[in-house]
Amino acid sequence: MQLKATAGQWLSKLTKGARTSTGKNVLLYMLFVAVAFFFWMLMSLDSEIQREFDVPLEITDIPDSITVISNVPVSLSVSVKGKGTQLVRYLWARSTPSLKLRFDSRHCVNSNFNYTRQQLDARLRDYFGAGVQIVSCRPDSLHIAYTSRPGKRIKVAINADITPELQYIISGPITASTDSVTIYSNKPIPKTLTHVSTEPIVRSGLRDTTRYKVHIHPIAGMRTIPDMITITVPVEPLISKKRTVIVEPVNVPVGYNLILFPSKVEVSYLVPISEYQHESRINVYADYNAIRQGQARMPLMLSLGSTELRSITMDRDSVEYILEKVAR
Repeated sequence: MQLKATAGQWLSKLTKGARTSTGKNVLLYMLFVAVAFFFWMLMSLDSEIQREFDVPLEITDIPDSITVISNVPVSLSVSVKGKGTQLVRYLWARSTPSLKLRFDSRHCVNSNFNYTRQQLDARLRDYFGAGVQIVSCRPDSLHIAYTSRPGKRIKVAINADITPELQYIISGPITASTDSVTIYSNKPIPKTLTHVSTEPIVRSGLRDTTRYKVHIHPIAGMRTIPDMITITVPVEPLISKKRTVIVEPVNVPVGYNLILFPSKVEVSYLVPISEYQHESRINVYADYNAIRQGQARMPLMLSLGSTELRSITMDRDSVEYILEKVAR
């Protein structure tokens, strides 16, 4: 009700204002402007103009047995000249209607769907109207390869160079939304062609599992379906973990014992968060063959059972030892 009352007040004020001499002058001025604009529009539409349009292209009625190999242009860039009245539907249209070319055997030669410049110009004149002049068209002709041969299913290899942020890890294999694609060609597909690769993808600084859409690397004269796949890069944070590990003497001669001080070391490392509850195999060795004469300490060696551990350190890199002969 309040909105209706407010609108009524404004309408009343405008009516009163229009009845004054100033209001009448403003209304008269606006009327002349509208009439002038109307005549200007008529003159503009009657004059000859040149404009460029992006005309969407669509190939229709392609048989199910046919696979198009070449990339079909999304649109034609067409420059036309004509009167404004002839082009008004294209000048003011929200979207340009598609130019539809029927897949007709009359245009098919040697596994190519062809439209010459003259044929394309003729279709464009029908499209814009007989009185419109086609000044130029890019591309000026169409040569679209196709095949009726069956496709060949081959594997996809991911070509990726991806590194995570510091203290993060790629925690598993990089996977693809499909492990194989179908290749089509109007010539026999070589038996040696067993896989295709994705376009190279290089990323760094990943902090979470990420998906990327990547194109299949094109092969000349062939078409890949699908030509784009999604790859998934699993990424996890690394967290700190510590374990106490017993040092194992190795290569000790028969009849001797190697006594170590201390016999245990603390190993610190970073592990993926999903692996924190699992105990990865970590072995620390003291090799008898590494003993150097005159030295009271011997070095330690580390052996891991997992490749997912990072930044591995021991609280010491050597231990004292005593070589004890076993009494018989």
